[in-house]
Amino acid sequence: MSGDHEIFELGNLVLQSGATLRGAQLAYKTHGALNLARDNVIVYPTAFGGDYTEYEPRIKPGMALDPDKYFIIIPSLFGGGLSSSPSNTPEPYGGPRFPQVTIYDNVVAQHRLVEEKFGVSRVKLVTGFSMGAIQTYHWGALYPDEVERIAPYCGAARCSRHNYVFLDGLKAALTADAQWSEGWYKEKPAKGLRAFGRVYAGWAFSQAFYRAELDLKALGHSSLEDFMVAFWEGLFLPKDANNLLAMLWTWQHGDISDNDLYRGDFAKALRAIRAKAYLMPSETDLYFPPADNELEAAEMPNAKCFTIPSVWGHVAGAAANPPDVAFVDRKIAELLDA
Repeated sequence: MSGDHEIFELGNLVLQSGATLRGAQLAYKTHGALNLARDNVIVYPTAFGGDYTEYEPRIKPGMALDPDKYFIIIPSLFGGGLSSSPSNTPEPYGGPRFPQVTIYDNVVAQHRLVEEKFGVSRVKLVTGFSMGAIQTYHWGALYPDEVERIAPYCGAARCSRHNYVFLDGLKAALTADAQWSEGWYKEKPAKGLRAFGRVYAGWAFSQAFYRAELDLKALGHSSLEDFMVAFWEGLFLPKDANNLLAMLWTWQHGDISDNDLYRGDFAKALRAIRAKAYLMPSETDLYFPPADNELEAAEMPNAKCFTIPSVWGHVAGAAANPPDVAFVDRKIAELLDA
């Protein structure tokens, strides 16, 4: 887990549920400098895991997210281990006692960071991948007068029923480990974490990715089993199990209309997003399919949908395959120039 970040103290944060996250902390990383007009701000919320370093290959001079031009704020997701999470919250509210935090709670806290810490009242762009994408939609729906542009990629405005089922499978795999002990584990539930990774492996990449053996040819693994162990088990074994489950709950309950502003009217929430929007699904994403974004774009007044032509599935939105990175970068640059 990365350590090169700053902390914004939120105090006692009252959550959507009515619970209070005491001494709440929002971790964030910035790139570039805020200009005198305070109008060059890009907010880039993190994905599942909450680690800003996954975004940094996309933030370079000459790319769309150019730190020589823009002030880029990357707030980390609650539950990811950097912001307030089960693993770093003091007793008695650490571990499995960590309160349930929604996407709405995350975005309200991020808005406070942008407004209170940096004195910014208008954001040029909000963009994000996967769970970062659903936060992006929330920014557009909750603060329509403050957000000029949004570019969610490989994500959706709410967790679909099918996506919910996938996430429940991850939860079941992890908590089936006897070491889990209802979250009061003394040692990490390694078998559950390994199982978690193997379930993820069947969803994050597409059938076409595996058919083409890109796990071997592009990622350099010696066999499918080597890929499963080295990449997928290795990815999740260092993670805190309670953190993973906290983020899963947040993901499963993500919905831009699930708040007092829209009261469950999903279409109304989409229509409220006045920002110029580029939605970028991956052609082969198994849990955020293009059809979901196309339905959303039809309700949004200033949205266009651009499908990433990739066999990398959901991972087309990660910084793994250079043509996919270039596609997203071109579209973000085009949106910023609009």
